[in-house]
Amino acid sequence: MTSVRLEQVSKWFGDLRVLDRVTLEVREGELFFLLGPSGCGKTTCLRLIAGFYEPDEGHLYFGDRLMDHVPPYRRNTGMVFQNYALWPHKTVYQNIEYGLDLRRISREEKSRRVQRALEIVQMAEHASKSPNQLSGGQQQRVALARALVIEPDLLLLDEPLSNLDAKLRTEMRAEIKRIHREAGLTAIYVTHDQTEALSLADRLAVMRDGRIEQIGTPREVYRAPANSFVADFIGEANFLDGTVQQRGAETLLETAIGRLVSSRPAPPCQPGEAVRCCVRPESVQVGPAGEAAASPNTYPARVTQVTYLGSVEEYRLAVADTWEIKALVYNPGTEERKPGDAVRVFLPPHDVVVLTS
Repeated sequence: MTSVRLEQVSKWFGDLRVLDRVTLEVREGELFFLLGPSGCGKTTCLRLIAGFYEPDEGHLYFGDRLMDHVPPYRRNTGMVFQNYALWPHKTVYQNIEYGLDLRRISREEKSRRVQRALEIVQMAEHASKSPNQLSGGQQQRVALARALVIEPDLLLLDEPLSNLDAKLRTEMRAEIKRIHREAGLTAIYVTHDQTEALSLADRLAVMRDGRIEQIGTPREVYRAPANSFVADFIGEANFLDGTVQQRGAETLLETAIGRLVSSRPAPPCQPGEAVRCCVRPESVQVGPAGEAAASPNTYPARVTQVTYLGSVEEYRLAVADTWEIKALVYNPGTEERKPGDAVRVFLPPHDVVVLTS
């Protein structure tokens, strides 16, 4: 187990700067996610940590050890690839054992490690099968076991669930969390799937164009996004532009739908400054039209679309005939609203996030 630290790391491919002064620290024993859209630099960052690339600027450390020019085979990292990369002509046992073949380890020790890895991924009963006799989820478990069997200081996972169907992905998320906990490893996981990151990560880094936009726990990043990009990328968000009218314990804004109050801590901004507000769909409260506006942030609205999904009902609403938003109502009752119905929406001040970028 080791910590990982990148200090002002940049990587160029020709004239293209793929990583731009990336600084982050992954703590010992942490399941840390690199999250972002395609082309943001997350896989390049992972491959640099693995040793497949070297930094053009900055430094990489495992603990206190400088790793800038250390080759991959001397880093004691286990890598799990997107496509599993299993040998089709070898059994499950032989695929897992393969990672130990180049190491000077006794036959007894190899057997002990393979059995332990098989137990961790719950594949002991399939040891004699070939990979083509396994499901996608089982093949992924074998790929994990092969990475774990070398007892790495660091486990690296490059979009390991992207080839699985939705049901298997959900099942494997829980398994990866269990395996990480049982193996007691530091792990870095690359994905573009926000649900994977939110449900699995101890902490995560959101990347864009080779830069880190925000680092934090899933709850911190979701509830307090650093900017509009993070708010839009992590989950769903309704955005509304406005102008700061007053700043204090609460922030008062003037917007296209009228005055809006936020009681959340706001970034540095001054009266007259243009800002953007974010409200998550699940925070929008929908009530009958004509209710008395007993609190701020209550506005007339009109239903434009309804999607009933059983446990949740999704609404598209035109607020004050100006702002199109999405609202989620969980455990909807028997009352059925239709497009064209008049309603009233309430935006809780503590759920209005003020962003300056």
